[in-house]
Amino acid sequence: MRIGGLLVRHEVRLLVSLALWVARRRHGTGGGRAFGYAGGQGAMMAGFAFVCLVETVALSVLLRDWPAVHAAVLFLDVYTIVFVVALHASSVVRPHVLHVERGSLRIRRYVHVDLCVPLERIASVRRELRMTHERADGELNVEVGAQTTVTLELTEPVTHITFLGRRREVRVVRFHADDADGLVRALGRARV
Repeated sequence: MRIGGLLVRHEVRLLVSLALWVARRRHGTGGGRAFGYAGGQGAMMAGFAFVCLVETVALSVLLRDWPAVHAAVLFLDVYTIVFVVALHASSVVRPHVLHVERGSLRIRRYVHVDLCVPLERIASVRRELRMTHERADGELNVEVGAQTTVTLELTEPVTHITFLGRRREVRVVRFHADDADGLVRALGRARV
């Protein structure tokens, strides 16, 4: 029952992100400086949406003689297209946010990851392009297009809550930012 509730919440948040994207608004930036990460995945997401559209048309032609099956498959195919577009929209409207006044960096990806890192816990920050990521205790890799561009090492762990609600303590956070150099410079200034 709990997992069903989490999945419904996830779908609602995706649809809200789609509405925000259409309205050209952002979620949760509130006076902070936003750093996007969607640029590296835009073409891939457009490709996924196009493939889903082609599949929808092809299945509509193939299933035209079975109206009940056609209606069910058409609903699922259209929802898949909406899901893919909403997933991309969520990455556009939910950027990473540096709040100097609040003393925090908010690292996000889609509606799945939302990690708040206090600036005083950042021991070091560097621009580091990584294409492979091994799972390790105490590390969080927030990849976009299988790459990360910024690495944070923390003086003490922060709690990351996973998609299904598990808590993990992390001391190293790797994530992608379109303007990784600008983010590293801004973090350097904010920490001083």
